[in-house]
Amino acid sequence: MTDALKAKLKTLPAAPGVYFHKNKDGEIIYVGKAAVLKNRVRQYFHKDLKDAKTEALKAEIYDTDWIVVDTEMDALFLESEMIKRYMPKWNILLRDDKTVSFVRIDMKSEVPYVSMTRQPLDDKATYVGPFYAKLPVSKALRILRKVFPFYTKPYDGKKSLDTDLGLTPGIEILKSTPVEYKRNLRKLIRYLEGDREKLIKEIEKEMKTAATLEDYERAAELRNQYFGLLELKKKIVFSDKEFLDISSDQALLSLQKLLGLNSPPRRIEGYDISHDQGTNVVASMVVFTNGVSDRSEYRKFKLRAQKNDDPGSMREVITRRLKHSEWVYPDLVILDGSVGQISAVIDLLKEKNIPVIGRDKSGDHTRNADVKLVIPEGDSYRIIPIASDSHIAHLISRIDDEAHRFAITYHRQLKSKSLLR
Repeated sequence: MTDALKAKLKTLPAAPGVYFHKNKDGEIIYVGKAAVLKNRVRQYFHKDLKDAKTEALKAEIYDTDWIVVDTEMDALFLESEMIKRYMPKWNILLRDDKTVSFVRIDMKSEVPYVSMTRQPLDDKATYVGPFYAKLPVSKALRILRKVFPFYTKPYDGKKSLDTDLGLTPGIEILKSTPVEYKRNLRKLIRYLEGDREKLIKEIEKEMKTAATLEDYERAAELRNQYFGLLELKKKIVFSDKEFLDISSDQALLSLQKLLGLNSPPRRIEGYDISHDQGTNVVASMVVFTNGVSDRSEYRKFKLRAQKNDDPGSMREVITRRLKHSEWVYPDLVILDGSVGQISAVIDLLKEKNIPVIGRDKSGDHTRNADVKLVIPEGDSYRIIPIASDSHIAHLISRIDDEAHRFAITYHRQLKSKSLLR
């Protein structure tokens, strides 16, 4: 351990947060969370670590940074996002699959229940995660259940102690309906997925509308949700040597160099189109700020031209997006597609001095799909294969995963509605 690291560890705060171990090259090799950063991080540097793998990790640690958050629950969500973003090698080497958890909610059930599982199934249920420890997730759900009451077992219509405690929606005592329950479950899912800022604003707006309409029962329910979420609201305070400073983010620096940008792309927008042979055509816009997903900035579009034409759909989406000057323009746009999609929008983006690239996967959305970047160069295009273990590949795969997930989720929602008509 260097003298600089010894001095730095003395400044660790007694607060919850997420920490980042780095090697000599500045690469993040391990991400972890802590209820008390000061205690947890210093444990790595005790002389008598019994775990051989942790000893090997310790031998590689050259520097450590951290982010302070308000609560242990915030640390849980931030840790999950950071591991998905950076895919550090020691998180994989040290991970016991038994500690990886997903929250499962079967929204297709008439009265869904919320549970946890270690293995997602292809059963059309909603899975949120992965989270990298079961106990903190369980604690988070217990707290969130007070804001969004839910069932933890298959619904049997019987009143229970949880009913009396207000921990169920109360369908069994006619306090709520399955439709109202599912509406609140969708809010719970959004919160777990990180879309908190936008969700809180929407609930506040709903609350004021209900009060104006003198629907005081609904307004009271929304008021409880609003103030409950405000108490849980994340407030990140970065350490002095902020690791998320883009001047040291290797993926963003690599993108800057590869594309010849003047500076690392602070705001990246990713786009994807989803449809079923030209029906229920939708698009997603996901936003990554400083290389990290910023779900409050996500947007979805229902295409006005309902047809099987991905390049045409992409042009409509970019046209509509650029009309929203109140949304900060991106430093880089990444399209799910190749030459066709880029050609359809490049003139629109050039007019705003926004660079654009595509990711050509030939329809392969699996996690192991090759990363091939399509980069405009004058009147032609350059296709560059990117090593799957590189920083750029990790970042672009993460953006693509989010854009695809967000688009297909919206597509399925519209498809379900159309089938019910």
